Amino acid sequence: MEEIAEVYARSLFEVAEQLGKLDVIREQLAAFAEALAGDQQLQVFFFSPYFTVEEQKEGLGRMLEDADPNFVNFLEVLIEHRRMPVLFRVRTEFEALHDKSQQLLAVKLTSATELDPELVASLGRRIGEQTGSEVTLSSEVDPSVIGGIVLRVGNFILDASIRARLEQLRREVAQA
Repeated sequence: MEEIAEVYARSLFEVAEQLGKLDVIREQLAAFAEALAGDQQLQVFFFSPYFTVEEQKEGLGRMLEDADPNFVNFLEVLIEHRRMPVLFRVRTEFEALHDKSQQLLAVKLTSATELDPELVASLGRRIGEQTGSEVTLSSEVDPSVIGGIVLRVGNFILDASIRARLEQLRREVAQA
């Protein structure tokens, strides 16, 4: 399913980019996915094979009267191929492609206590300088970290927490 979502997301992304409608389609994809996620009846309607393709397309047309025609066409293709259940993964992949094209890098900082905002901003700037990307930084407090920090930069995790060191020490003692 994930590979299918990547193919559909890349296709939608490339069309949106070529037409200069990347932000419009991104917003509409997000709004549609959120509406679908928040309404069980909509999910049943669009995901169930009980409803015909024509019924689903008609419902989609009524729901998205003012939407970009290219976005509506994309959703109709998903309906025709019975691929609507991958829509949430398509959105995730589309967002990743968007962030990559805009050189945006999501960084998540986790610590045991609230860190000084100036320190967090400084870490974000340094990561941005080293990666050449614009960093979108979020921080979170998790007491189970005990001390130190855990940094998630894209798919990379740097765990410099006391919890990780204690876990490593426990494994070493268990092997001895």
